[in-house]
Amino acid sequence: MNMTKKLIDEIGNKSREFYEFVLPPIDMYINNNDDLIIEIDIPGFNKKDIKLSIHKNILSIEAKKQFKDERSNNIIWKQKPNIIDKKILLPEIIKEGIIASAKYLDGVLTVSIPKIDQGKNITIE
Repeated sequence: MNMTKKLIDEIGNKSREFYEFVLPPIDMYINNNDDLIIEIDIPGFNKKDIKLSIHKNILSIEAKKQFKDERSNNIIWKQKPNIIDKKILLPEIIKEGIIASAKYLDGVLTVSIPKIDQGKNITIE
């Protein structure tokens, strides 16, 4: 039984490590105001434990859970991540270093970044 528990623990740890490295899932789109919107699924974190930064066209998201799990002796399977450290390469259509807004609601972090004006049409006379 002890060997089975160790195997289950190891599979759970590897699954969590995979999630922390590859995920969280991200959606990126342009809204009606011409802002780049990024939606990141990071459930289970507190808003105060999430840090955002932007440098050039790289958005960095760091989150770390700041609690101790009292259930740790009785856990059979655990895949939820404790840490998120994600770098997202953004399209170069954004204004460098500017985040218009960021909201965290129901496990989804929504970041709004203004786009660079792409120029204007020129009328030929």
